[in-house]
Amino acid sequence: MALMLIIIWYVIIGVLAAAGTMYLTYRYVPVRFESVCYGLGLIPVASMYLAFTAYFDAGAAWPQETAAMVAFVVLGLVGTQRPMALIAGYVLHGGWDFLHELQAHAGIDVFAGRASTPIPLAYGAFCLTYDFAVAGYFIVRSRAWATARAATAG
Repeated sequence: MALMLIIIWYVIIGVLAAAGTMYLTYRYVPVRFESVCYGLGLIPVASMYLAFTAYFDAGAAWPQETAAMVAFVVLGLVGTQRPMALIAGYVLHGGWDFLHELQAHAGIDVFAGRASTPIPLAYGAFCLTYDFAVAGYFIVRSRAWATARAATAG
């Protein structure tokens, strides 16, 4: 029961954080730079796993976590100009976080015996919620981003 309440609380926090982020970027970031902010924002978010790997002394997880971070960095950089890469990056990152949640706190071997980084309780639930919410926002905003890019290119 307590675990479920913690998960629900972090899902609510994820929704509120996503709503706040979407509002602030929509309101204060020029539309032509909005995807750039989100694309570059994926880089430090993805690097958190390297911080967790170091903090939790999960040395065997370095190769897997580094490869995932590199993939998210590439998706973030490409996503600054291509909304589909940005959508894919955030959806995959949310899924990655949730897999870690299952591995670390539900005892499910989702990485087929490979070492993974432990994460704080409910971190995966928060990130899954946040990442999926902003990915939905990207779908809604992608047409405006394309129009702004076309207007500044020509």
